[in-house]
Amino acid sequence: MNLYEKIAAGQPYIIAEMSANHAGKIENAYRIIEEAAKAGADCVKIQTYTADTLTIDCKKDPYVLKGGLWDGYNYYQLYQEAMTPWEWQGDLKKKCEAEGVDFLSTPFDRTAVDFLEGLGIEFYKIASFELVDIPLIEYVAAKGKPVVMSCGMGSEEEISEALEACLRQGNEKVVLLKCCSQYPAKFEDMNVSTIPFLKERFKVPVGLSDHSMGSLGAVVAVSLGAQVIEKHVCLSREIENPDAGFSMEMEEFAQMVQDVRDAVKIKGKPTLELTEHEKNGLISRRSLVAVKPVVKGEVFKEENIRSIRPAVGIKPKYYRSLLGKQAKRSYEFGDGISAEELETGE
Repeated sequence: MNLYEKIAAGQPYIIAEMSANHAGKIENAYRIIEEAAKAGADCVKIQTYTADTLTIDCKKDPYVLKGGLWDGYNYYQLYQEAMTPWEWQGDLKKKCEAEGVDFLSTPFDRTAVDFLEGLGIEFYKIASFELVDIPLIEYVAAKGKPVVMSCGMGSEEEISEALEACLRQGNEKVVLLKCCSQYPAKFEDMNVSTIPFLKERFKVPVGLSDHSMGSLGAVVAVSLGAQVIEKHVCLSREIENPDAGFSMEMEEFAQMVQDVRDAVKIKGKPTLELTEHEKNGLISRRSLVAVKPVVKGEVFKEENIRSIRPAVGIKPKYYRSLLGKQAKRSYEFGDGISAEELETGE
């Protein structure tokens, strides 16, 4: 598990979320792992639940989703269609290991946690909607493994309560993910400026669980200090399943991975120290230069000195203080004006 190694190295840890994009076929799941690894993901994530562990098969009004990608489903139907069969998950973990990426899952009840423990999972994800399920969070945290926790819809108090639930179990290995729980998320609702606030407020690594379209949300997030990026991925949005509509195809994901890693390079560190290229470029700055021959004792004036490139003389800021002064030495055309002209006294 490379999560903390990446964070310590100042590199973004990138999670490819499979979710329902296997569309019920294990060969699709295998291909997603292969393609995500090829694209540069650090981790592939699945979800461990059944419809019965998440909800009940009820068709009363509150149980029926309205609007968006899942309009008309009741919760039970959605989760039946979207689930990753548990009998696959051991093989998916082995496939991740073979492809050199970490394996991660989101459990949604104790039976899922126990099942994942049996698989030897190395860390856990808590979904945004489970942020308020303190008993589940305590049960996960008690396993002593890192917990990556999405904070979509979470108030400051609720995030604090979830984090405290981990701390009560002696587990300080928590990463929070800023998240906008829309599918897909609108740019104007994402508020990734919250990332620095979460880092300062809770003193833990912070990332982004990104449900927006494209790479821009992830790029802006890492520029604001996000250390983990989670993104839903699919083989094709044409493969029908509940999550395809807001997921990235693999070519897009590969570009996002590159964009995110480049954004970290661009962000760099707060410094005015010159790069080697900049040091080499100093010669092309402007300086004060004799543009006519000047003999010792001659007065500097606008006609015989100018601020031009390259930097062979003193800085242009001394131009006005030189005008009207007598040259302390002679200069040929193109000679840089010497710093000795700035000296006072004998």
